[in-house]
Amino acid sequence: MYDYGLSVLEQYELTASFSVRVRGALLCRTEKGPVILREFHGSEKKLSMQQQLLEKMKEQNCLVDAYLRNREGVLVSRDKDSVPYTAQVWFEGRECDTRSENDILKSIRTLAQIHKIMQLPVEMDYAGRNLQEEYIRHNQEMKKIRRFIRKKGAVNSFEKDYLKSVEWFLQKGEEAAAMLETTDYKNLRQQSLQSGSICHGEYNQHNVLMLGKNTAVTNFSHWSFDVQMADLYRFMRKILEKYSWDLHLAQKMLSEYDSVRPLSESEWQNLRVRFCYPEKYWKLANHYYTHNKAVISGKNVEKLRTLIYQKKQWEEFSKQCFRQ
Repeated sequence: MYDYGLSVLEQYELTASFSVRVRGALLCRTEKGPVILREFHGSEKKLSMQQQLLEKMKEQNCLVDAYLRNREGVLVSRDKDSVPYTAQVWFEGRECDTRSENDILKSIRTLAQIHKIMQLPVEMDYAGRNLQEEYIRHNQEMKKIRRFIRKKGAVNSFEKDYLKSVEWFLQKGEEAAAMLETTDYKNLRQQSLQSGSICHGEYNQHNVLMLGKNTAVTNFSHWSFDVQMADLYRFMRKILEKYSWDLHLAQKMLSEYDSVRPLSESEWQNLRVRFCYPEKYWKLANHYYTHNKAVISGKNVEKLRTLIYQKKQWEEFSKQCFRQ
């Protein structure tokens, strides 16, 4: 019977009294507390740097899912079939509840706190993508998808809705790319890389655990050296989409972050540009284009329609939240 990596626990001199499948992993109760096992698919060099970051954060009293070393002192263990696994400390808590303003603001405060610590000597192999180049590429991809649908003919609801809406969103994308050129992004990115600033890469409600008065942060595997506003923007965007771009909530979130880790003028500008770019729209279009077009998820059709429905709220938000 497939044990989902349970057998590798012995390499850590641990035994599980209980185990349960969770999102992409196996959570075990051991004599040393909760441990999570995951199949490992990445670079061991990058994993080693991730562990260096997590250990630094632990030294600063951050609660993070640091990796365990097996009895041979390495981070990756292999089962009898040579399948690689990692083991990490885990926490008994609950995910950030996006319906709770208190949880949201606590998560923002935690992000600001960890951002102050998340620095290492830079390795350019792990630098985040240049935002200017990314926006240009994404805009080109939206145009390519438009051409593709026009050529074959819009058949399903997603394709029809995309063709009806793409001009407006593409214009916003091109405006954001042009706006980025007028900001101090080039210097901001250079300063971030020189200082070794690190982004979590996937800071969302699923990766923030509430432990009473404390907060744990998990799943750092998408980390990169980058402008840390990328993390703040992604977390805020996902929350604000659920709140129909509530300006008052956004201002509270920004104020909470700024009170812990003050934002520079360049960072404010960078956030403004990020919120002006139709990232979610591009993501849905790109997912459509790179997956089976004969089977369009009803959920993605609904997501696209929600974006179209909320487009004026989103546009007004980006004007009001960051007005000079």
